[in-house]
Amino acid sequence: MTDSPGAGMEPWPVRTPIAVVGIGADGWDGLGAAARAAVERADVVFGSYRQLAMIPSGGPERMPWPSPLLPALADLLAAHRDVRVCVLASGDPMFYGIGVSLAKLLGAQALRVLPQASSASLACARLGWGLAEIAVVTAVGRPIETVLPELSHRRRILVLSEHERTPAELAKLLSGNGFGASRMTVLEQLGGPAERMVQGVAADWSEPAGDRLNIVALECLADPAAPRLTRLPGLPDEVYGGDGQLTKREVRTLSLAALAPSPGELLWDVGGGSGTIAIEWCRTHPACRAITFERSGARRGQITANALALGVPGITVLGEVLEELSDDEFPTPDAVFLGGGLTQPDLFENCWARLRSGGRLVVNAVTVESEMLLNAWAAEYGGALSRFQVHRAEPLGGFTAWRPHLPITQWVVVKDG
Repeated sequence: MTDSPGAGMEPWPVRTPIAVVGIGADGWDGLGAAARAAVERADVVFGSYRQLAMIPSGGPERMPWPSPLLPALADLLAAHRDVRVCVLASGDPMFYGIGVSLAKLLGAQALRVLPQASSASLACARLGWGLAEIAVVTAVGRPIETVLPELSHRRRILVLSEHERTPAELAKLLSGNGFGASRMTVLEQLGGPAERMVQGVAADWSEPAGDRLNIVALECLADPAAPRLTRLPGLPDEVYGGDGQLTKREVRTLSLAALAPSPGELLWDVGGGSGTIAIEWCRTHPACRAITFERSGARRGQITANALALGVPGITVLGEVLEELSDDEFPTPDAVFLGGGLTQPDLFENCWARLRSGGRLVVNAVTVESEMLLNAWAAEYGGALSRFQVHRAEPLGGFTAWRPHLPITQWVVVKDG
């Protein structure tokens, strides 16, 4: 919500809302009358060194942002609450910009946002692409691997670059993940006098680093031999590194369907193994979040590596669940998956108590002892019990035979109240 200030922040004086002015690469000349007036009326203007250099000399006091910015933002604004403040932002302040952070901190009523065209809008205007049909991914402050879940044959993607090296890093990523034939267009200084466009193929990319202010447009072409790694659950088992401790593809697909992820929801994956459940939960939508609990240090390292390689590096990887849950401030999950350790005393009870009302719990069991617990819990809490077994065709001498995997008993329940 953006209609109230963040925790610990006093309400901003309504009489002097902060003017958040989007400024493009065309600088002062590209601003409209209202945006110029907002800058000129301010007592202090915040922005990057590049942005502050774009406004005329004289006039309001100029204050470059500190680095890192976000930890200092609240105190910096509090020190200027009694004067007229203007904040300069790149293009559209609400498109991955400072305006979003300000709205979360102060509430929308404390701001007067005056946007310019975003870099994504300008890129689509140059390329003739429909913005509403294009995926936009930011690599600013995030690993470049964040792009991976968006890759799909013939898809168009815009990547917001962190710096001048991002295009080369992106070309290497595409080439190493079966998309080396993809066409890349680097658009620099969009809207300004130094605007430039460079095009090429990812696998052959050899362009030197250009301007720091750039956005990369991708026209994705997949190698026919590359595995299909879509956002849908059920990635091939082979894409996961580790010691083989993982929920197999078919069972993973059924489990994630039962968990039913929605954008923005938080999953607890208890007994992470190789991280498959948490990773594929997060791949369903960029806003999905997950915490995975794994007692083995080696496996925790492997989960982190798998999450990065599959484009969801934001997964939180923690140790033994009951030790971690000693923190009363632990975030409340929307869904919990128990894939192991069911006979551990108090495990289910702690997870159930922390699950939000209306949240889903999915439990997989393979042993008789665990099945007995599922039967007892289902009798007390309700939900649905299912049992399934996967058979895979495997070589047997010169022939092929069905190799059965261990049968799985699954309990799915929604917490009511």
